[in-house]
Amino acid sequence: MQDIDGNPPPPEVAPPENPGSLEVPETNQPIFDGVPTGEDLIGYLSQITGFVPSTVKTVLTSLGIVIVFLLLRWIALRIVARRVDDVTSAYHWRRGVNYVVGVLMVLLVARAWFEFFENIATFLGLVSAGLAIALQDPVVNFAGWLFILTRRPYSVGDRVEIDGRIGDVIDIRLFQTYMLECGNWVDGDQTTGRIILVPNGTVFKTQVTNYTYGFQHIWDEIRVLITFESDWRKAKAILNDIANNEAQPLSEGAQDGIRRAASKHMIFFSKLTPIVYTTVRDSGVEFALRYLTLPRQRRAAYQRIWEAILDAFGEEESIDFAYPSMRYYVNHLEGKSEARAELGPDGRPLPAKSEKPTRKKKSTKKKSR
Repeated sequence: MQDIDGNPPPPEVAPPENPGSLEVPETNQPIFDGVPTGEDLIGYLSQITGFVPSTVKTVLTSLGIVIVFLLLRWIALRIVARRVDDVTSAYHWRRGVNYVVGVLMVLLVARAWFEFFENIATFLGLVSAGLAIALQDPVVNFAGWLFILTRRPYSVGDRVEIDGRIGDVIDIRLFQTYMLECGNWVDGDQTTGRIILVPNGTVFKTQVTNYTYGFQHIWDEIRVLITFESDWRKAKAILNDIANNEAQPLSEGAQDGIRRAASKHMIFFSKLTPIVYTTVRDSGVEFALRYLTLPRQRRAAYQRIWEAILDAFGEEESIDFAYPSMRYYVNHLEGKSEARAELGPDGRPLPAKSEKPTRKKKSTKKKSR
């Protein structure tokens, strides 16, 4: 018989004698002929996974690049840990190794996957255009990271204030800056123990205050209020002695810092030594002791100077601290003698006399004719 097209039918195949078991012919033919090559391995993996050989080759290349760079990173970090003892230097070395390894690894993996990639400017242009639309905030944070690394508004170890939060910068990463919080409910600008994560893009949106950029010292003031009856000249002399003994050593090295900062910015001070200013308040005479100190030594210096003031004023009988209180002023007993009130027969103060101008009375006599 023939089919519709006139072709003879296929030959019939006899069924196996034992249909319950199928025998698989044994073969001793090896998977690879001789020593397997890279092409043989790629072809074998392509048969197993179902991917085309070019994709398998790219995946293997990418895995090789990642493994090699991770191994180099591990070796570099081990060398840094053994040979660099300074904590700050070791941190910068670790960050530098991570950045270099990461950038090179990404570029080589991208080159393996994008064989058409011949011009890095074209590639970066396409990637940046897509990311700018889909990932606006991460792109801004990445740009902020580049700005921080190049312009250096702050670096690791600086004490800064960003968007109203004060802290010590402990790490600068690709999208965020890590700060150890200072202040808040703790006085004296001391740390709270909390970690603040600030997006790097914040440097474009708000002001950044750096306590240690350029000039390492900051000005601090201690205000002391004494009563009007105290010997204010003696009190000021005591404060000047305390300033010279306690606050003067805190400003050591400030002149060199000013000189270095003045080479980059318009920074100058006419007086770097401690000084005491005098003013009058509602409750008494106020002194402001102004001195230089390092940001992280501010509270310790504040305490040491105040303890010296308390000890010195406690030994003086003519100096009293002023504080909020209610006071009755007895006019006929206190104040200057010429300004005291006079007492009446009953012992009570008489009201103050007011002098009134005298007027001439008109004459009412009639003229005689």
